Amino acid sequence: MRNDRNFFLGLIISLSFMISLPFWVKSEFFFFAAYSVLQFVILASAWNILGGYAGYVNFGSAAFFAIGAYSTIVGYKLQFPQGINIVFGTFVAAVVGLGMGYVTLRLRGVYFSIATLAMSVVLFTIVTNWSFVGGARGVYVIVPRESPIGIGQYIHWLYFLILGMATISVVISRFIENSSLGQGLMAIRDDESAAEGLGVPTLKLKLIATTISGALMGLAGTTFPYLITYVEPTATFNLSYAVNSIAMPIVGGLGSWLGPLVGALLLGSIQQAASVTLSSSWNLLIVGGVLVFFVTLAPNGLIGIFKKRPSK
Repeated sequence: MRNDRNFFLGLIISLSFMISLPFWVKSEFFFFAAYSVLQFVILASAWNILGGYAGYVNFGSAAFFAIGAYSTIVGYKLQFPQGINIVFGTFVAAVVGLGMGYVTLRLRGVYFSIATLAMSVVLFTIVTNWSFVGGARGVYVIVPRESPIGIGQYIHWLYFLILGMATISVVISRFIENSSLGQGLMAIRDDESAAEGLGVPTLKLKLIATTISGALMGLAGTTFPYLITYVEPTATFNLSYAVNSIAMPIVGGLGSWLGPLVGALLLGSIQQAASVTLSSSWNLLIVGGVLVFFVTLAPNGLIGIFKKRPSK
């Protein structure tokens, strides 16, 4: 109970500070950068639900992100309001996550990872040849200059949206960690055969995890078209989404709601700084270098380094 109170108190304080930023920070680039970092908070938290808690490494993060983005494109072409597009994209990604689970979750280890990567390639091929959403040439999204709530520019509105989405993702991740679902997923990660022997409904829990994880990854992509205003397959299925979704939880600490949050804030901020001072092409190199460092020297991530050791 005390931990819950501290969590929500910290959450309220953090949100109050971040909501106030548009009122005194004048740089529009700052909010583009903040949007990108918060977007990775969602992706990292979503990946951790299946990869961190259950131990199933998913290489298809970019595919779910693209599902959210292209679902928004479909809604935009049909002239649906933005709120409907966000819900629609999240729902479609959840359904695909559930379907992927039925098809692939009977595989384990590297075979499951290869299957998720193959799914990403298949979806990329479908989108590239789908003329309704622009195909290989892409499609433009027209957005207003001003925020629809009358506060600042449109980027401020997107910042508020992605902040709310990131908050929801972190809260869901923490809830799962402290629930019977999280305990069951961790039992699967530790020894799936033993968990089955003890009566844990492993397939059911994994299907729930893939559905929630897919939905949150899709949620991260639903506002992406409104940010860049030009969507094409190479950008939405970008390798950086898959790499960062895996690297950030590892850097922060797998199997914890806090690990992906810390990893996303740290790595995301470093990448945004590198984009300004060096070049965006350095981002994956930076992620690779940091990942190698943590895998070899701190496999439990930053949370593992600072976690208090139990007394003997």
